[in-house]
Amino acid sequence: MSEDQRERFAPAGGRIMGGVGLALALLVVGIGVLDRDADIPTWTIVLAALVGLLCWAAMLRPRVSLVGDRLELRNMLETVSIPLAAIEELAVRQLLAVRAGDRRYVSPAVGKSRRQLRRPPSGPATDVDYADFVEGRIRQRMDDARAVAGIRLGSAEQVALGREVRRSPAWPELVGVVLLSVALVVSVVL
Repeated sequence: MSEDQRERFAPAGGRIMGGVGLALALLVVGIGVLDRDADIPTWTIVLAALVGLLCWAAMLRPRVSLVGDRLELRNMLETVSIPLAAIEELAVRQLLAVRAGDRRYVSPAVGKSRRQLRRPPSGPATDVDYADFVEGRIRQRMDDARAVAGIRLGSAEQVALGREVRRSPAWPELVGVVLLSVALVVSVVL
């Protein structure tokens, strides 16, 4: 799989509430900016913009993808790219948790509800939960990447490969949160 080909996994939940929150925030901002007769205070417009940005970042932005020989965890304010062969442990509970290079990385994009975690499996063996499917797919790609690289699980090479984890901040979201927070404080004070 080349770098430009991605295997993306749909987020487990929160998409509807995130979309509703973002739509409501945009509605308040739109009315406040376009209809000055509505008499909406500036701080309310700025707060709605901040809430909309936070809805986007927390509920709509997170995603788990397989990109080439790496696992990409796109979270609220950063993206973490982990070599698949470096992953020592993987678990899907309420969050997807990965350990690589003796560090732990999590993503809220794939997970199970508390009810799913407590409920014993029922139905035919062919029924596969989506979170279990994602976990199985990632495990398969981890095993393939280790086999291709000739790396044993728990070896010194695997730990060394864990140092190749890349973290990149989500600059638009970070800058937006800072600017809107400052604007909110200024609009409340003035």
